[in-house]
Amino acid sequence: MAHRYSLAFLTVFDLGPVQAVRAAGAAGYDLIGLRMLPAAPGAEADYPLLTDDRVLAETEAALRDTGVGVADIEIVRLKPDTDVAGFAPFFERGRRLGARNVLVAGDDPEEARLADSLGRLARLAAGFGLTVDLEFMPWTRVPDLATALRIVEAAGEANGGVLIDALHFDRSATTLAEVAAMPRDRLNYVQFCDGPAVYDPSDAGLIEVARRGRLMPGDGGIDLAGLARAIPGDAVISIEIPNVALAERVGGAERAALALRATRAVVEGVDVA
Repeated sequence: MAHRYSLAFLTVFDLGPVQAVRAAGAAGYDLIGLRMLPAAPGAEADYPLLTDDRVLAETEAALRDTGVGVADIEIVRLKPDTDVAGFAPFFERGRRLGARNVLVAGDDPEEARLADSLGRLARLAAGFGLTVDLEFMPWTRVPDLATALRIVEAAGEANGGVLIDALHFDRSATTLAEVAAMPRDRLNYVQFCDGPAVYDPSDAGLIEVARRGRLMPGDGGIDLAGLARAIPGDAVISIEIPNVALAERVGGAERAALALRATRAVVEGVDVA
């Protein structure tokens, strides 16, 4: 089975969910990622897709019309005091949309407690047919693949996975050999983008590029061809390219199409068998 491609929320952050689904369909994506929970809880409200039944119904209709499926829903942040049970309405929304995966960030400095929280989250998510995928980010308490995999294995649930983001892979201590050695049942999808070859390695610098200045595949310095060879040939590839400057010049639907063409040129130009 070949790769399927998903349009990540941040690539078209300026589009509402219905617009994003229709842009994904027009560009030729198989799947889409949708955000319902804020990236910074407390700093912004939940997204309408979680709170507004009309928006949910319109999004469901757009998915049916386009044939686009939902890959992942965002974003769960596991902190020391997180109430895991409180994510049930979010998971129920995801089930209605046909989602497969949940993007999880680990914001707990105590690894054992984070693994316990992830395990409880995974057990709850399993009842809704969802996986929970822990993303490593080099400025966080889960800075690399080895740490993320250790936490997921400690959580001990079959629906736990590790999310590899090309930018974080490149900026962390993670190697292509580690990616290739990943247990297949712990990798549900991979995020692709490119990034500047020369960059500020401080936490602030890494965050700035990650959230506002990613590049189209082929336009930066990340070994995306090597990453494509290291991942399974049937892995879902989520294309996540937030670029605020580009968004000021190019509309969301056009950016989605550009991102898919650039990613396919890199991924399908190498032997991923």
